[in-house]
Amino acid sequence: MSRKEISEVIAKEKLVVVIRLQDQKDVAGVINSLIEGGIKVLEVTSNTPGFVEEIAKARALYPDVLIGAGTVINTKIAQKAVDAGAQFLVTPNTNPKVIEVAHSNNIPVLMGALTPTEVCDAAEANADFVKLFPADIMGIPYFKSIKAPLSHTKLLAVGGIDLETVKDWFLGGAAGIGIAGALTSKVSSQEDLLAVKERAAQFVAEVKKYG
Repeated sequence: MSRKEISEVIAKEKLVVVIRLQDQKDVAGVINSLIEGGIKVLEVTSNTPGFVEEIAKARALYPDVLIGAGTVINTKIAQKAVDAGAQFLVTPNTNPKVIEVAHSNNIPVLMGALTPTEVCDAAEANADFVKLFPADIMGIPYFKSIKAPLSHTKLLAVGGIDLETVKDWFLGGAAGIGIAGALTSKVSSQEDLLAVKERAAQFVAEVKKYG
């Protein structure tokens, strides 16, 4: 898939799930549970042990799902992710050099930003989406204030979003949301994995209301 095609899927799905785990052995099970729950776009963060291996494995197992890399704070990590087959890159920070690596490999970037200056810098650097992070700490009034003058920016809300607040972010103008802890914080048993699948399905259903 091309950068444009991948971006179109992300825009359509409006939901990116962040996998950040302490133990590599948990990653494959969580990915499977998320996909069984209907998730089509997910990222494995670079501070998850074995993230490169897990991205490569997931790409081979799930050709119909977008598998990206998260917490891509610099070009070194970006290149590792690209080499592993990541289909998009996500950053918590504003680093235009990561965009250069991604675009040279025909994949999009969801670039982290917080201030109006960072949002504009990310957009000026041609980020495919700008990720307002951490969204929950700043709140929806702040998000709306950023969105008002920058209405043409594809602005995602990421950080601390749960099922109860999904509606508020979309009504506030978010082009999509990113979910982490609300889905994948506890995965120590088969029951936990089933719960991940069920919560994933709930998020998918809720997000579809605003598609």
